[in-house]
Amino acid sequence: MVFAKGLSIPEGPVVLPDKSFLVVEMGTGYVTHITQDGQKKKMIAEMGRPNGLAVDRNGVIWVAESQPPSLVRLSMNGETQVWLTECDGEPFLFPNDLAFGPDGALYMTDSGILIEEWLVDGGVRPDYMDLKIDGHVYKIDVNTKKIEKLNSEIRFTNGIAFGPDDNLYVNETLTGAVYRYKWKDGKVGSREDIGNVMSRGGMEGVKGPDGMKFGKDGNLYVAVFGQSNVTVLNLNGTVVER
Repeated sequence: MVFAKGLSIPEGPVVLPDKSFLVVEMGTGYVTHITQDGQKKKMIAEMGRPNGLAVDRNGVIWVAESQPPSLVRLSMNGETQVWLTECDGEPFLFPNDLAFGPDGALYMTDSGILIEEWLVDGGVRPDYMDLKIDGHVYKIDVNTKKIEKLNSEIRFTNGIAFGPDDNLYVNETLTGAVYRYKWKDGKVGSREDIGNVMSRGGMEGVKGPDGMKFGKDGNLYVAVFGQSNVTVLNLNGTVVER
């Protein structure tokens, strides 16, 4: 089923309390509001190259912006405020995706390479596997702006989600890996490789996991570009459906 058309490289869909949607359009730089039926669209903000979205308990919209690299605070009336651009003096490179944890903190992936170094003439550069990429996972208190780097040395950190077990899950685009971090009372444990979404075949060129979310069935649904599918994993990391 096609829900909405006419979007320019959409990412980061978020369902609002009234069942309408927010989505970023990387091709235009828009943050777009879509009605419940998918028929009407309204641009609420024009940014650089927004990549991820999350909405907090107070209805504030948070945007992972890759160009320029930053975390941006956004309201439904279009007011934007650059919230963070670095962690302990280390500039963000490619803020990618966002998820709020059970503790109310915002967790963010940074893919670990500037977008200008990742893309050439609108596409991923052909030598992408040889690039130096050091992706990170951050924990952010959006009220105090306190930020903590939780993990690094990830080959293009991308999708992020909290599971029904309250643990944190992150994927790695260039390897296809899905990682789990034990989470308890706001403390995040070490990285555990639990599964992989890659399959043989698909389109030539770069492929790997992108955005992901847990379903009501407790399974993890991972959008995999270059394979043209959504790969479904259970909590043990086993692929149960493509």
